[in-house]
Amino acid sequence: MVFDVEFISLKGSFTSQFLGRKVGFRLVAPPSYRTSDLPFPVLLMNDGQDFRAMGLERILTDAYADNRVTPFIYVGLETNENRMHEYGTASSADYKGRGEKAILYSRFITEEFIPFLKKEFKVASPKEAWVFCGMSLGGLSAFDIVFNHPHLFYKAAVFSGSFWWRKKAYVKKDLKDRSRIVLDMVKNGKYSPHLSFWFQVGTLDEKADRNHSGIIDAIEDTTDLIEELELKGYPRENICYVEMEGGKHDLPTWASIFPSFIEWAFGKTTHPKTPGK
Repeated sequence: MVFDVEFISLKGSFTSQFLGRKVGFRLVAPPSYRTSDLPFPVLLMNDGQDFRAMGLERILTDAYADNRVTPFIYVGLETNENRMHEYGTASSADYKGRGEKAILYSRFITEEFIPFLKKEFKVASPKEAWVFCGMSLGGLSAFDIVFNHPHLFYKAAVFSGSFWWRKKAYVKKDLKDRSRIVLDMVKNGKYSPHLSFWFQVGTLDEKADRNHSGIIDAIEDTTDLIEELELKGYPRENICYVEMEGGKHDLPTWASIFPSFIEWAFGKTTHPKTPGK
């Protein structure tokens, strides 16, 4: 019997000592995974429980059939009621105490889960082959982990990132607004020239405009972070910014731009070696 395989998929869970719980995950691999002797690039994603709601099965199937895209392995990490505690910035919780377990989540990713994937699956080891993405607070988490562990990653992608995450409540007329944690994290962090970043934000992400600049906070928080990255030394060609007219802070918006993100992350111009081919 002759049949075509569109993708290979499995669901499982990993018991984290750092988090003290089982973390569910879904792994999707291209058809060439079965016969390839070469390791594959990896796409990690926070909020993997949204896999079906975002229609990622079809999006990944199309990507695997696209000769312009290097075959890669997708791994979506599911979260639960711990989301507001485990996502955030590892350096500190926000001023309301949210994200107090972000340091433990970061250690789970870097010290437990990545070694597990490298041991059990055909995944590439070099940092040049790993991408971490997330949406909203999950995007902030992905950016934080990539920026602070450049030896493990080479790209971070953030959809409608929660870059408002701050050390104290916003003070009116505070033009510099350095209480946003990611700004000083970048300023005081290490410059890693191989890193690249992809940011998406929608013009309808929210209505809030705390400083009355005429620009919604979601856009301003993202562009301010981009400016901070440029001040750190990252060239503009290492930073992709996608502002979606009419884009909202929701799964349909993020799903609609996901194929473009995949092309940015795994287009063959950035991955000359194609596993399984």
